[in-house]
Amino acid sequence: MRVLLVEDDPTLGMAVRDQMAADGHTVDWAKRLDDADACCATIAYELILLDLMLPDGRGLDFLKSLRTSGAVTPVIILTARDQISDRIAGLNAGADDYLVKPFDLFELSARVGAVARRYTGNPNPRLKLGDFSVDLAGRSVERDGKAITLTAREWSLFEAFAQRPRALISKAQLEERLYSFDAEVESNTIEVYIGRLRKKLGHDAIETVRGMGYRFGRQGEET
Repeated sequence: MRVLLVEDDPTLGMAVRDQMAADGHTVDWAKRLDDADACCATIAYELILLDLMLPDGRGLDFLKSLRTSGAVTPVIILTARDQISDRIAGLNAGADDYLVKPFDLFELSARVGAVARRYTGNPNPRLKLGDFSVDLAGRSVERDGKAITLTAREWSLFEAFAQRPRALISKAQLEERLYSFDAEVESNTIEVYIGRLRKKLGHDAIETVRGMGYRFGRQGEET
């Protein structure tokens, strides 16, 4: 997923960013709300991790503005404010989950996965896609009972297909899952990773729709 982290604490921010990256997500890190606004105006994020107290304002106001604009991007609040009234205010403003600092990074990973599954319309972490058995929570995949090992980047792309089987996904959408704002995009990266996925999953796993993108499900062309 493409994740926006809004957090001004450098130590926690680096820890969360690294954890999300280890989970196969691409993270943009904004340390101020104005930077977060700029990010949201440019990228359609799949998840926002939001601190409530930022140098230039309150995360709760940012969340309310986000929901007022009609944005449905899932939001998990990360905050040291642990009063029940604070949790209620956050959830009523449109947050999907609420984690109180300090929190375990593995619990954060689990909550991120649960929220993402709910938004894709299937809260079940285990999927059956033709010959494939997929565990979204465990980030594992089998074909005909045989385990397939994927790297973090390979999993990130595969997850996009698994969450939207038979949906056409453009090259630009796949690039957004792999690259943060400060990363240089190489022109053939997606083709390279699609090729690697086909070698591991089977050539028939991903179809190329020339000039439009890719989709998961049947025999494809060579990239």
